[in-house]
Amino acid sequence: MKALIVIDMQNGFCHPEGSLPRLGMGLAGNDAAVAAATEAVAHARRIGMPVVFTRHVYRPGYPDQGPWLAGRTPDIEASGGLRAGSWDGDVIDELGCGPEDLVVDKARLDAFQWTSLEPLLRGMGVTELVACGVVTNFCVETTVRSAIMRDFPVTLLHDCCAAQTPRLHEIGIEVMRDCGFAEVIGVADFVNSDAAAVREEPALL
Repeated sequence: MKALIVIDMQNGFCHPEGSLPRLGMGLAGNDAAVAAATEAVAHARRIGMPVVFTRHVYRPGYPDQGPWLAGRTPDIEASGGLRAGSWDGDVIDELGCGPEDLVVDKARLDAFQWTSLEPLLRGMGVTELVACGVVTNFCVETTVRSAIMRDFPVTLLHDCCAAQTPRLHEIGIEVMRDCGFAEVIGVADFVNSDAAAVREEPALL
């Protein structure tokens, strides 16, 4: 059984008024990635594939940020960015994440580290992942590598991802594809390849 995991597509990363864009750390190709991810989520819902959203968020005072991440985004605390429970930390509206959806919060690049993601997937009987999100060469790549080490084969939707520059996005995709961490396809292939998986309505007698 497959599940779609949407990594960190939050206002703080993907909305033009989010904390990272306001700090000069916006994502190249963001709008196209959000649009493609919206299509992927809609398709997964249509065929009954579980969708899990992750959010990269911090507690008040940022005690869980850690020195390395604090060094990468030194102004995030002062800006109040990615606070748990804030608009900035929420999944971007376009993806339609509601109160009944599966959401896993994290404070590290790896969505499996110190979270309930693995037991959640195991509990649903998930054995394979379809992945997308941001940032391609940070949280997406780290989570994909971690999934493989936990024996979850991964299909990565490359056009549903974005990074700070096109080259960083390309490098992340290249590493995941050429090192065998993920099968890399586009959202159109995802939608078309699962046509047979759509649940057929029973015939009316």
